[in-house]
Amino acid sequence: MPSTQAESTAAQIAAFRRFNRAYTRFLGTLSDSYLRTEYSLAEGRVLYELATRSRPQAKDVAEALGLDPGYLSRILAKFRKAGLIARATAPHDRRAAHLLLTARGKAALGTLNRRANRQAHAVLSSLSTGQRTQLAGAWHAIERTILDRRPDPASIVLRTHRPGDMGMVVALEGAGYVEQYGWDGTFEALAARIVADFIENFDPAHERCWIAEMDGRHIGHIFLVRHPGQPETAKLRLLYVDPAARGLGLGKTLVNECVQFARSAGYKKITLWTQSILTAAHRIYQAAGFQLVKEEPHHSFGHDLIGQTWELDL
Repeated sequence: MPSTQAESTAAQIAAFRRFNRAYTRFLGTLSDSYLRTEYSLAEGRVLYELATRSRPQAKDVAEALGLDPGYLSRILAKFRKAGLIARATAPHDRRAAHLLLTARGKAALGTLNRRANRQAHAVLSSLSTGQRTQLAGAWHAIERTILDRRPDPASIVLRTHRPGDMGMVVALEGAGYVEQYGWDGTFEALAARIVADFIENFDPAHERCWIAEMDGRHIGHIFLVRHPGQPETAKLRLLYVDPAARGLGLGKTLVNECVQFARSAGYKKITLWTQSILTAAHRIYQAAGFQLVKEEPHHSFGHDLIGQTWELDL
């Protein structure tokens, strides 16, 4: 391994460990009194698992939390002694027992939840909107890259554009196509012209931009604009879905928003221009009813491409 790469890795390892030390202290994992209660963080997590699982058994909780069965057994014994849990025999297997929270156990969990919510609110309320967005982005990055978790589609919100959005649109379009397809900066220039024309000539009765956000982070967008010289035809432009949000149906949702708006605005047709290599987008357009009507080779964005025109009659 080259020395510079080794030094970079060593620095990243040191940063990783430094973050872990700071964050464990912040969470109170080193204390036996989590959130100023008589329970440790591990005990609080066990209570949460018992409350949110259907007919939980000890082995299920141990596997979910990665706890040593002996350690979990001691926690459960403490809970039984305190009257927080009760055992119920499984109807299909008398050797197995479900663990149920008692009224006292539910009250203990309620206290932990309220204090955890207050802790989170205290931290977030001290941050600016931009800082909260950055923090949310970091959470999603950790979940996606280390924990291999997909975001919840229910957390995605669509809204219309507002000041500052267009710069992010151009940045995401330019960076995204460079990373995925190796296109040059002329595509970013095209995206910049499209959004500049949209802002300068915006007709809210017939044109719309939708921004998709997840926890305040811009993860997708799409534009519907009037076709120049064809008042009954709309153009769909700049469909973008962040890699972190792919597979959640966001592209389909954005295109459907365009189709519904176009119908309500009185358009008779929607047209769009795309490239033959963008096959994932093609599937979205086909599902919405678009048909491929024209193909033509061209040299753009530093590559030989095949441009495609798709249309949807409304």
